[in-house]
Amino acid sequence: MFHWIELDRLLSLFKYEQYDPLVFGTSFFLFYFFAFLFVYRLLAKTRDLKIWTIIFFSVFFYYKAAGIYFFLLVFSAIFNFYIGNRIFVTKNELLRRITFHLAIVVNLGVLVYFKYTNFLLQILNDLNVGQFNPLSIFLPIGISFYTFKAMSYLIEIYMEMMEPIKSLRNFSLFIFFFPNVLMGPIDRASEFLPQLESDFSVSKSDISRAVFLIMVGLIKKHVIADYIGLNFIDRVFEVPLRFTGTENLIAMYGYSIQIYCDFSGYTDMALGIALLMGFKMRKNFNFPFLANSIMNYWQRWHMSLSSWLLDYLFKPLQMGLRNFRGLGNALAILITFTAVGLWHGANWNFVIFGLIHSFFIIFSITTKPLRTLFYEKIGLAGSKVVHVFQVIFTFHLLMFTGVFFRAADYETALNVFHQVFTFLKPEVFPQFLEAYTIIIFLIVMGYIGHFTPQKVVDKTVEILSRVPIVVHAVLLALVIWLVIQSKSADIQPFIYFQF
Repeated sequence: MFHWIELDRLLSLFKYEQYDPLVFGTSFFLFYFFAFLFVYRLLAKTRDLKIWTIIFFSVFFYYKAAGIYFFLLVFSAIFNFYIGNRIFVTKNELLRRITFHLAIVVNLGVLVYFKYTNFLLQILNDLNVGQFNPLSIFLPIGISFYTFKAMSYLIEIYMEMMEPIKSLRNFSLFIFFFPNVLMGPIDRASEFLPQLESDFSVSKSDISRAVFLIMVGLIKKHVIADYIGLNFIDRVFEVPLRFTGTENLIAMYGYSIQIYCDFSGYTDMALGIALLMGFKMRKNFNFPFLANSIMNYWQRWHMSLSSWLLDYLFKPLQMGLRNFRGLGNALAILITFTAVGLWHGANWNFVIFGLIHSFFIIFSITTKPLRTLFYEKIGLAGSKVVHVFQVIFTFHLLMFTGVFFRAADYETALNVFHQVFTFLKPEVFPQFLEAYTIIIFLIVMGYIGHFTPQKVVDKTVEILSRVPIVVHAVLLALVIWLVIQSKSADIQPFIYFQF
């Protein structure tokens, strides 16, 4: 009987647990990943075996994260592979166009069903079209990310930017690739697939950078983001009226760094894990809080999504609306950032978030000549003073829109602003500092980490590359220990899992 119990325990490791998904940063993931890496490096001696090893583990990883919905992932790979080939070989332009657009409709249709059905039903209820009860629909983790990856492949074939890949196996690896299947970065097939022709070699410098990225990602996510979220930010945004304006304001500053550490922490780990396998993925962050405009921010934040929308939505819209001149450009921006808001979630708050960003960008473009003339007249054109002011001003605009991003609904967002502007009570700050010293410390450390110059990061990686691998292992073990010590609850899901 004892042996059967042990067997059951062993088998349970390979079963999907709805409330315990396999995600980066958990002890189970580290166990699975190091077991995979052992097989990948020592047993998979040829490129073909390595590819099959990654595919097998990627499917298993997604199954452990999303359960039966891994069939959607498999469907996406098979459907888009064959449709991509069909688009390429079809000579009749009308049929080719119809095939492409039907494929886009299928991809978006699956995404809309799982992500937006209940939101659409809510809109119909609000318009008194009928009375529809919400459906019990589970949102598969990562569906937005791998759907956009697949669509970029079809678009690039249709636009004759690349030829379709001949191997379903290799295309499946592109779609399944476990480091970015759940939360990006959203790689392009034209950039990722050529890497499959290499030998996946990993230099000592690559290992050092990978270990550094994984350690930084763990600290960002599990030491900073989770702790300040659970112990302060979540409480404020749940009932803002229970807190003074000062506490709400600190929560706004805190949430800005929380979501950065949460998302960029995942990306760091994803890039590091991919690098250990010999793959290089797209960079997703470039000091976003150093942006001097909202447009510049989107060139620095979630860069793989921003570039996707720029190439495949904004530019075609801009071209199609070019006869409307300035108005056409404004409409293209408005539509694109409405899509940005909706991409992040089926909620009016996200729509408001996208619309506000579009307004800021349109206003900035429209007033740029006047601002440039003004700076020239006062002798500050191109000066560092103006640049610093723009960075600070942009950050606070982002912090303002972040309230709509974080709040559960429109009313909660308004309550946050109500407290800040009518019940600030700055005299409570010393008491807050005394009671929440660790929170303030971690928020400050998060911002220091964000603003750390890239040359410091590169120098640290260079130093790591000079030490033995065993030192890397010790440092990683210390970071894991730190994560365990700072954990005040179960591992928290990544914020962008809901998108």
